Amino acid sequence: MIKYLLVFVGGGIGASVRYWLTGIVYKIVQNEFPYGTFIVNTVGCFLIGFLILGMEDRFVMSPSLRIFLTIGILGGFTTFSTFSYETIALFRDGEILFALTNVFASIIVCLTATYTGIVIGKLL
Repeated sequence: MIKYLLVFVGGGIGASVRYWLTGIVYKIVQNEFPYGTFIVNTVGCFLIGFLILGMEDRFVMSPSLRIFLTIGILGGFTTFSTFSYETIALFRDGEILFALTNVFASIIVCLTATYTGIVIGKLL
């Protein structure tokens, strides 16, 4: 049960920080390109790489702290960081085909799902 609480609290923190940061970016850069989301995804990817891969040889992270930081905070901040980490892990483990499939399938399927949701949403 404690793991769910860690994810819940961390997710709330991550989502709040995402909302705050994208708001600041959109105030600074007033443009049609989604810079706020782009910055959030980039920061989230950097942080998961830093916390999980960059620190794994120097810092032993407890499973609870790992869940709180990665699934909770970074999961609430951006799920793109999880996608990036899992893809890098596949590459690192020599699963090149799975890694490339994850990249291309995620992009194509997710964009298609978003478009389909838009179309169906307009029909209702």
